[in-house]
Amino acid sequence: MTSFQVGHGLAFLTVLFSLSTASIGQNQSEAQSPVEGSAIHVTQVLGFEGAKHNATGDLKIQGGVMQFQHGGSTIAQVNISSIQDIFVEGGDKQVGGTAMTLGKTAAPFGGGRVVSLFAHKKYDFLTVEYLDNNGGFHGAIFQLEKGQGETFKKDLVANGAHISSPVNRATTQSTPEVEHENK
Repeated sequence: MTSFQVGHGLAFLTVLFSLSTASIGQNQSEAQSPVEGSAIHVTQVLGFEGAKHNATGDLKIQGGVMQFQHGGSTIAQVNISSIQDIFVEGGDKQVGGTAMTLGKTAAPFGGGRVVSLFAHKKYDFLTVEYLDNNGGFHGAIFQLEKGQGETFKKDLVANGAHISSPVNRATTQSTPEVEHENK
């Protein structure tokens, strides 16, 4: 092995360790339980008519209403009693943007795969299905920090939101079942 290869290997390991420590520092935030009147920071992926897609803001429960606020003003609000169902799913997204992608590409000997292990951040996705004042069915999807989805769902249910049990949810079958007769 030449000193040139050793130097590149050490440089790669230095970059890898600096990225991994930054990633670990970002993932250690603890989920806080929202209390009535307190707000949690979310990204409204889509759903509310008055808000742009991927708008960041605060989601809070106040006086029987779930409010989404952006820039200090209320963009949208839903009566908690009109909520028909709530779903929480876990997911992750790649972080780092173009710089991380270039770093993965430049890593020698398949090192980009190792960098990819540290380039993802976990989130909760909260989906709220509700009826508007005219009886129209709507839904909104929010991206929250990992662990905040279930606590916010519990707070909504405690304040009067309706949810269907997993047993009552209709399961769809991809292909119809056909009985075969032997003749």
